[in-house]
Amino acid sequence: MASLPTTQTILSLQILFLLIASVHQGSGGVAEARKQREFDYFALALQWPGTYCQKTRQCCSSNACCRGSNAPTEFTIHGLWPDYNDGTWPACCTHSEFDMGKVSPLLDGLNKYWPSLSCGSSSTCHEKHGTCSFPVIRDEYEYFLTTLNVYFKYNVTKVLNEAGYVPSNSEKYPLGGVISAIQNAFHATPLLVCSNGAVEELRLCFYKDFKPRDCVIGSSIKDDMLYSKSSCPKYVSLPEFVSLGHESSEAPFSWLPQNEAF
Repeated sequence: MASLPTTQTILSLQILFLLIASVHQGSGGVAEARKQREFDYFALALQWPGTYCQKTRQCCSSNACCRGSNAPTEFTIHGLWPDYNDGTWPACCTHSEFDMGKVSPLLDGLNKYWPSLSCGSSSTCHEKHGTCSFPVIRDEYEYFLTTLNVYFKYNVTKVLNEAGYVPSNSEKYPLGGVISAIQNAFHATPLLVCSNGAVEELRLCFYKDFKPRDCVIGSSIKDDMLYSKSSCPKYVSLPEFVSLGHESSEAPFSWLPQNEAF
């Protein structure tokens, strides 16, 4: 028999569907609820595990930082965010209840490629903008499936590896080169977020039909503008992942306990 999702798993998925990312970084702010309008574009935020896990103070197996040989070696999903062109984003669009049954077929894929889901936490109203992807995305199953499909189609890790930008604890790579590799592959400009000179997050942006678009607002983009708008220096690192703990005794990528009926 299949197993019941844990309370933590259900809570985390509820939080992530309604909040879609515990932190939405950006220079703007949330649009006031009474003035909300339909969003302009999607931002797919990807995390680099080698940087993210170095900042994790507690060894949390569910965020993939303690998975040993099963730890991620590629960008993982942080969230798919509906945004406005002016730098703000919609929030608290609905208060619909999360239907766990709709998402259960996707749990294995979500656990592997979106491990931060199961490390959800409470959040304020300004972080709750996942349901604002309506009417392009209409329910939780479509949301998570769409995000996975876009993630697979636009494989950032593969693009960077083929361009020679591979995980390393000693090499530094030109930010302009990293950006150019993405531009050449997807014909759109990404946005990078760094921590102490290391890439922590990379965002790809999409029109509502999921065709790539620039993340930087404006049609004329100069290198100095990219650098000034980014938290990254001109040379960045992609630190190699080092697991914080021992190999998990659980089955790989399983959120489901083995002793409960579904």
